[in-house]
Parts: sequence; C-alpha cells; structure tokens
Amino acid sequence: MISKGPVDSTTFKIVNNCRRTIWPGILTGANRPILYPTGFTLTSGKSKTIAVPRSWSGRLWARTLCSVDSAGKFSCATADCGSGKVQCAGAGAIPPATLAEFTLNGDQGLDFYDVSLVDGYNLPMLVVPRGGTGGGCSPTGCLVDLNGACPKALKVAHGNSSEGVACKSACEAFGNPEYCCSEGFATPDTCQPSAYSLFFKHACPRSYSYAYDDKTSTFTCTGPDYIIIFCPAPYTR
Repeated sequence: MISKGPVDSTTFKIVNNCRRTIWPGILTGANRPILYPTGFTLTSGKSKTIAVPRSWSGRLWARTLCSVDSAGKFSCATADCGSGKVQCAGAGAIPPATLAEFTLNGDQGLDFYDVSLVDGYNLPMLVVPRGGTGGGCSPTGCLVDLNGACPKALKVAHGNSSEGVACKSACEAFGNPEYCCSEGFATPDTCQPSAYSLFFKHACPRSYSYAYDDKTSTFTCTGPDYIIIFCPAPYTR
C-alpha cells in the first residue's frame, strides 16, 4: 500500500459545528474515482476525515432535518439527494444547498475550490486549506446564517413553521433565463448579477452568487488538506 503523501492523496476533515445533526453528502464528478462514503451522519460537535484521491473532483454539502418514515425511506428537509438512504449513491443535492466544489490536481497541478450559492443556501460553510505549497490557499465560504434574512420570495420553510430552513436561488424560484444564465443569457456578457444574487454576494463576498461569478469566488492551492466546517464560528481574514 502506498503511504499518503501530498502527491498521492489529500484529506477532507468534515466538521459539524451546528447545534443539530447533519448528514453530509458527496457527489463525484464524471470520469473520476468515486469518493466513499457518498453520505453519512455527523452529530453536533463531531468530525470525519476522508482520504481523497489527488485526481478527484466533485462537490460536498450537508443535508438537514432528516428522518426515516414508516416504510424505511430516508429523506431530508433541505439538500436531500433523493436516494431514500443515508448514502447518496451518485445523486446530487436537490436545491437549495450550500455546495463546496473541488477539482484537485487540475491545471498546473493546482487545486481549484469554491463555495457556491448558485443552487441556493441551506447552511453556513467554511473551507480552509492546510499545508498547501502555493496558489494562494485562501479560506473561502459563507459564514452568515442567511435563512432568517432570506427574501420572502426565496425562503423555504419546514412543516407548519414559518421559520426559514433554506434560501432558494432566483433561478430555482422563478425560472427566468436572466436569473438562470440560460437561453439568451448564457454568456458572462449577457448574464449579470441580479438583486437576488447580490443578496448572497453582499452577505458572503467570497462565495459564488451566480453562474459567472468567477473572479472573486474561485480559489487555488497546491497539494493541501482541507477542513470543511459547517456552521463555523464567525471568521475574518
């Protein structure tokens, strides 16, 4: 067995600083080695460390307010992957969901990573690279709880409560091409920030707020390990 080194693999340490249990999910990109587990339970205050192949790409998120029904079907109020089980088994998050996105060992050996609110928001998240050798290696994320401040048209409530548990993107809420960067708005020149995407951007300036929000939202690092914290303490840099 080859020992772990910065060229051979990296690690994701996934930390739950939320007051409640979360259920992280992982989706591997096409033609990449599948990362297991594809979903798991993480109670409050606990963490889980996963070895990740250096050629990996994919996304990671956390499901909330999950339960099992009388037929044994597992489901979640936010960011469910629709598998009916704790394991997501190749299914991605159903929006809205805060996403951490990674392409490891990409162009010039750099990792590319971001935290995206393009598919909406359900939890605060912080991604911190550790031990990288070049490329900037800045932390990124969305440290603010947006569910309370979410515009009424985007708010997702749970059950009979009016309390927000997630915040939709304008694309999901309205389906308009100018919000979705589709049809005649499918280029960086034609798809501009909207009042709704700016709500996300102003609150979380390092996160992706709409499809072409690349300049201030994609980060790079060479060969680090990553700490991915859900519900982080307030963080500034």
